[in-house]
Amino acid sequence: MNSQTSSARRAGATEHSSNTSTHTDQSLAERGNNRSRQPKNAAFRTFIGEDWGERPQGPARMRVADFTPQRRRKLAQLFPGERLVFPAGDLQVRSNDTDYRFRAHSAFAHLAGLGGELEPGAVLVLHPLTDASGKAADGSVPEETHEAVLYFHPRTSRSSEEFYADSRHGEFWVGARLSAEEMSHATGIKVSHIDGLRDALAKDVGQGSVQLRVIPQSDAQIEALVNEVRQQNGVTQHQSEADDRLAEAASELRLIKDEWEIEEMRHAVDVTYSGFDEIIKALPRAVGHWRGERVVEGAFFAKAREEGNGLGYDTIAASGNHANTLHWIDNDGPVREGDLILVDAGAEVDSLYTADITRTIPVNGKFNETQREVYEAVLEACEAALTQASVPGTRFRDVHDAAMKVIAKHLEQWGILPVSAEESLAEDGQYHRRWMPHGTSHHLGIDVHDCAQAKRELYDGAVLEPGMVFTIEPGLYFRADDLKVPERFRGIGVRIEDDVVITEHGAERISENIPRTVEDVEAWIERVQRG
Repeated sequence: MNSQTSSARRAGATEHSSNTSTHTDQSLAERGNNRSRQPKNAAFRTFIGEDWGERPQGPARMRVADFTPQRRRKLAQLFPGERLVFPAGDLQVRSNDTDYRFRAHSAFAHLAGLGGELEPGAVLVLHPLTDASGKAADGSVPEETHEAVLYFHPRTSRSSEEFYADSRHGEFWVGARLSAEEMSHATGIKVSHIDGLRDALAKDVGQGSVQLRVIPQSDAQIEALVNEVRQQNGVTQHQSEADDRLAEAASELRLIKDEWEIEEMRHAVDVTYSGFDEIIKALPRAVGHWRGERVVEGAFFAKAREEGNGLGYDTIAASGNHANTLHWIDNDGPVREGDLILVDAGAEVDSLYTADITRTIPVNGKFNETQREVYEAVLEACEAALTQASVPGTRFRDVHDAAMKVIAKHLEQWGILPVSAEESLAEDGQYHRRWMPHGTSHHLGIDVHDCAQAKRELYDGAVLEPGMVFTIEPGLYFRADDLKVPERFRGIGVRIEDDVVITEHGAERISENIPRTVEDVEAWIERVQRG
């Protein structure tokens, strides 16, 4: 039996008792219930609802509930007099009547504080308390411009049919859901039943009155409902630009992390470190397996799932020349003695915040001379980028430029560049990018590529500020078939990636404890495998 729900069930279908006769007029959705029968008689319903013990005490107030009001306040102040809609999203079908594990839309999780696999189908709405000028009905200018309401499906009583027959919400199927009171206590947010969402969205909507915005690409059904409410209330103009602006603002809100978010990032890095320990333990078995990269991938996933919510993104376990495919996630190749294996992996903790770490590890525990030469060039680029990030007034793009100066210098020294390093670094040069084609940094947080909808001037062009969390991840990639590089380099790919937070004192590498120098990596392998 699979506890995940199907699209047919989500449409409201329940399993019905029936005679052995068939019904040729069944819809496809109804046929998903043909495999079993559910009692429907009144006596059974009475019987199954009787004699249950007291429910366990509900959840404590979540610590994040002390931080989400300020997040919502900052965002809502940008949209006075407008109703802002943040769907969690819903379950997505993986195969027939089984679904993918649920993960809420990042804007919803950030503003509501609900992580894990909680509350598919829920919607957070920020209802306006003022008009477009920021004034309340009495002419005052209140501190709070919006009221947050979380619309969700609370649990019903054990005497209801839902309790035993509804595989989407029923306690027998998915466990005890929170009551409205418990959800409000845990999140610090006013709650309401999801059935009232349509009327709540439609209140005062129309030309010259309340306007609606909804996060795009979050939940197709809720987005369709919002558009239907708009049309029914005379809002006929195209709304995609308005919705995109809300997505942009929600993304930019996360550029600066609060105290709680940074704590979660540190926790994600710690879990990820533990996952890399498991990778090193698994290397001997990986060498003997026909798909050793999968052994490495699986070792990390097990730890990420045990200690967190799972993976922040698909693990890259790229041995040998596979390391030169930047997004190698097939992970179906062998792991050979004498090769390097590049592992790019991050554990997502229950809050949905993820680490993003890359280590390039010698499979046999020791770098050879050529591998060490390439590795230490990349490591030097890492250090130059971190140093630059600590300089007051540094812009995000400057971190990349600092790393590229080092990369270009080494390529010139090796005789690989067709021009000088200085000429390559010019805008009309960039020859070094053949061997380092990706950016050196990206923001990190509740998404592995966080804040991706932010405007360029607030991302690439922004001055680094305390609370920003991002990666530093230069690399060198010498493909096995690249005839422009010396033969001894061919097939070697190296990337070193760390997670960094900007503090009042400069850039702090929060993954500092994960070994990264040649000597420390070799000692790490020996220590972990020795046990």
